[in-house]
Amino acid sequence: MSTPLADTTNPDLGLLYAVNGLARHAPAALDHLVSWVGEYGILIGLALLGLVGWLRARRRPDAPVAVAGLLWAPLAVAIAELANLPISAIVDRPRPFVDHPGLEVLVEGKAGTHSFVSDHSTMSMGIAVALFLVNRRLGWIAGGLALLQGFCRMYMGVHYPTDVIGGFALATAVVLLLAPIAMAVLVPLCHAIARTPLAPLIRAGRGSERSPGRPGGRGGGRRGTVRAEEQPRESDLAA
Repeated sequence: MSTPLADTTNPDLGLLYAVNGLARHAPAALDHLVSWVGEYGILIGLALLGLVGWLRARRRPDAPVAVAGLLWAPLAVAIAELANLPISAIVDRPRPFVDHPGLEVLVEGKAGTHSFVSDHSTMSMGIAVALFLVNRRLGWIAGGLALLQGFCRMYMGVHYPTDVIGGFALATAVVLLLAPIAMAVLVPLCHAIARTPLAPLIRAGRGSERSPGRPGGRGGGRRGTVRAEEQPRESDLAA
């Protein structure tokens, strides 16, 4: 039986019909493309952005902090998804096409699952917010993909707009509220890994740099040496 939340207000249902109505008049090839993008493509794109972020983070002066921030992204998504389990069970909101058969449904196998909150929207925004804390440019790109994800889920007829908004809010809250605790654990961990043979996972190799103890041409090793006080200071949060 549907809970009161399933009886959506007109703006919620109206926006869903407006977006999903585009699928009814679009070519079948476009519908298939949007379905694949909304189900798999955007998540793959976000994973690739995370890979790019890791490659760039390894080259930063505060590499352990930046890599720790990137590690927080998948962990935050996992925590948000776990938090969604009791939320979806308590709300018990059916998929929109269950109560509104007139919708155009582009993906099968969703009838017996909960609608609130959208898992895809939660994962996408969680990665976007966590990535924004490390790399603003990549974070903005990821945020755009997360918004596109929400649009695709409505276009496919499997989520209400409030399902998408709820997923965005849940992911953002988990990432930002738990980030200080996560970084307090992950930063020392990354510093420790940087002192082991696994250091290339944290810092990019600097084979072209001269070691402090070797002569660097005229003036000996002094010109090639960077004093400790001249080293860039690490930020407390990878931002």
